[in-house]
Amino acid sequence: MEAGTLYGVGVGPGDPELMTLKAVKTALACDLIAVPHKDAAKCTALKIALGAAPELAEKPLLTVDMPMTKDADLLEESYRKGAALLEAELAQGKNVCFLTLGDPTVYSTYLYLHQRVTIPGVTSFCGAAAALGISLCENDQQLHIIPGTYTPTQALQLPGVKVMMKNNLPATLEALKAMGATAAMVENCGMENEKVYPHFADLKEPSGYFSLVIVKGETEEC
Repeated sequence: MEAGTLYGVGVGPGDPELMTLKAVKTALACDLIAVPHKDAAKCTALKIALGAAPELAEKPLLTVDMPMTKDADLLEESYRKGAALLEAELAQGKNVCFLTLGDPTVYSTYLYLHQRVTIPGVTSFCGAAAALGISLCENDQQLHIIPGTYTPTQALQLPGVKVMMKNNLPATLEALKAMGATAAMVENCGMENEKVYPHFADLKEPSGYFSLVIVKGETEEC
């Protein structure tokens, strides 16, 4: 029996209308939908995909637990188990669609399980820039994409525009104030509960994991 193919499919930042036609077509053509969550009902990527193509609800689902941790041993074990689950389905000749937020090539858990083909998606930082009504970069500006779960101070010294993803908000705000830099933020970009903060300093309440900060590089009172 010929092995199936694994497709890493990016569903975009949150708005189902930003899921590409190719991503929808590929997901519908696959035999099985895999999601990076132990509970499919709580998987954000699946909710987005169902918003774009409700008929995906009829597809068999495979849950792949991908814990949010920095424990290297725990991560390695989850990757090993996840890969084994996918390989078992592929060995049966099934084509598997693994859903992931944004684009599979940008800070995606899917990359650790990647086998053959990646279907690109709209990145969250492009969606956030559109929601804010700003450009990400112009002329000769550099653009830096930074995992915001780590200390931001050094990253914020980079020239040009900085995008802080999955953000450590208190540390980022503190670093921005120290630098006198301005920033904007979008929480849950493209989703029903999207919140847009043109001025990051105006944030007065706790923000969730899907928060993205764009630092344009200007320096003034934050």
